[in-house]
Amino acid sequence: MKRLQAFKFELRPNGQQQRQMRRFAGSCRFVFNKALALQKTNHEAGGRFIRYVDMARHLTAWRNGAETPWLKDAPIHPLQHALKDLDRAYTNVFAKRADFPHFKRKGQGASLRYPDPKQIKLDAANSRIFLPKLGWLRYRNSRDVLGAVRNVTVSSSGGTWFISIQTEREVEQPIPSATRAIGIDVGIARFATFSDGTFLAPLNSFRAHAVRLARYQRAMSRKVKFSKNWTKAKAKVTKLHQRIGNARRDALHKATTSISQNHAMVCIEDLQVKNMSRSAAGMAERPGRNVRAKSGLNRSILDQGWAEFRRQLDYKLQWSGGWLVAVPPHHTSRTCPCCGHVAAENRRTQSQFKCVACGYAHHADVVGAMNILARGHRVAACGEVAHSGPSMKQEPTEATAHEVTHA
Repeated sequence: MKRLQAFKFELRPNGQQQRQMRRFAGSCRFVFNKALALQKTNHEAGGRFIRYVDMARHLTAWRNGAETPWLKDAPIHPLQHALKDLDRAYTNVFAKRADFPHFKRKGQGASLRYPDPKQIKLDAANSRIFLPKLGWLRYRNSRDVLGAVRNVTVSSSGGTWFISIQTEREVEQPIPSATRAIGIDVGIARFATFSDGTFLAPLNSFRAHAVRLARYQRAMSRKVKFSKNWTKAKAKVTKLHQRIGNARRDALHKATTSISQNHAMVCIEDLQVKNMSRSAAGMAERPGRNVRAKSGLNRSILDQGWAEFRRQLDYKLQWSGGWLVAVPPHHTSRTCPCCGHVAAENRRTQSQFKCVACGYAHHADVVGAMNILARGHRVAACGEVAHSGPSMKQEPTEATAHEVTHA
């Protein structure tokens, strides 16, 4: 089978290369926003959606026009790929997989992608890589790059530049070494509770730094916007956000690696995290209720990283030959695993479960994990209606292409 994998490293560019990368990333952002504005104007005028091939002709005109001649200085392939990103975003909209794309703001997610492997030269022995119009770039070579290079993405985060090298290689069809199946119930008091009674404590990375982050943000709000002091304050906020995200990703990678290596089948709830963390503020004519409490709950939900936890489990289980099954989440913690009785009264408190029919008692999260495992077995054995992760259907896509070396 073919495996797509990305290897991410920190870049060590000189001053000239940093300025060029900022300019090229800005050119990609400009092309994306200009194409998006053109799509919206065309739609308002009653025109049909402009596909990538026709949009590429507009890019040629922009590069040769008198208004934006500086687009010629940027490499053409990253600019074309920005148009492909927009085309893919609209495809997801038409398939009802995503909302409409938004304009990109300066300073948020600066990146550019080189999709042509023929223009990329990797010299791993000397820890350097050649990219068009950037020349040879040095990087922190922390591990070997396995497979043939397919594309390269250069991105900036917290003032540091990174490079992600996506490769493709043939591997043998994995056979799981483990034979166990387990159900996992995710939560806030306990990050992950397993059907065998064990659990993982939550990291709460954001909560641990919330006080310091609020202090940095207050200091930033008192500065004159875009002044030197404001820029320094913003850098401190950005660096702390990066630290929070790194700690969360590191904990998730360690947890998912351990789970995927020790289990052949993992059953989880098919949670719609986006809907669960939706704001309760409402509108002016119909304001929401308990907005402050719901806002705190939303922060706690997003601080756990449930969606990223599922995504990592998905491809890691596939790489180890395992199977991820996502089952419907309704009544998992209100159903008695002993007699099958379903009632809201079964769950007395957040942690206490006691069946009102047969008297079975256990921790509520463990009961939920046991019911999740039972539903997963029914899906595997009888084809009960449930949603299954992409690991049952397809190879890893570019969404899994930016994994760091924690796996």
